[in-house]
Amino acid sequence: MFDLKKIRHVVMDMDGTIYRGRELFPTTLPFLKLLRKKEIGFSFLTNNSSRGIDAYLHHLQEFGIAIEREQMISSTVNTADYLRSRHPDVRRLFMLGTESFQEEMVSYGFSGVSMSEEPDGVVTAFDTQLNYERLCKAAWWIKQDKLWIATHPDLECPTEGPTTLVDCGSVTACLEKVSGRRPVTLGKPDPSILAPIMKRHHLEPDELIMCGDRLYTDIRLAVNSGVPGILISPLPHDQIEDNFAALTIPDLGVLGEMLERLA
Repeated sequence: MFDLKKIRHVVMDMDGTIYRGRELFPTTLPFLKLLRKKEIGFSFLTNNSSRGIDAYLHHLQEFGIAIEREQMISSTVNTADYLRSRHPDVRRLFMLGTESFQEEMVSYGFSGVSMSEEPDGVVTAFDTQLNYERLCKAAWWIKQDKLWIATHPDLECPTEGPTTLVDCGSVTACLEKVSGRRPVTLGKPDPSILAPIMKRHHLEPDELIMCGDRLYTDIRLAVNSGVPGILISPLPHDQIEDNFAALTIPDLGVLGEMLERLA
């Protein structure tokens, strides 16, 4: 068990952790109020690359959550950082992603190419506007050995509706099958998405908690980064397969109670 007295910052997944679709969990606002009261910093971290940072800030504002831009990290930001630091010559991208995703990548200094232009690399994201012709073109460029980045590995996006939202990881699996290649996959659980938060706030691994509802992204990120992980799940700890020894609680309110008892 980690030492809660050392915690200076809490990183939270979003959908499934602080809300579900358009439903804000009742424990979220009291928990954030407690963090501010105790002067514990916090950030939000999402793999969902279908929205830009401004859209997420607006979405949170609709729930009554006002944060600074630097408190919001997405797999899109992670992708841009990775390309700038590891592949500075890759600027022209063939992108499978929403208009919002593509606009944000352009704002970070990249350019999108048309169907008839040759790219430096291919980026696949959570594309809710997926077009079959563009999917085929992405497969073609991947088969030509272009650098290939997947923004995150999630197979489906959580939703409260009666449907399955096919996410980036599932589209990636399709392209892997047809191309025989695998991409560089960023986002959670790759530690590079958490590193900027730790660097910005001068945090040691045991001074930060990663909270989320998914084992293979959120809690695996905690394990890969050497930081404490808290799984948000209504299931008891012993009923969760492959739980990586993470602390399991039903909601953030329980973590708030634990922090309150430290006073």
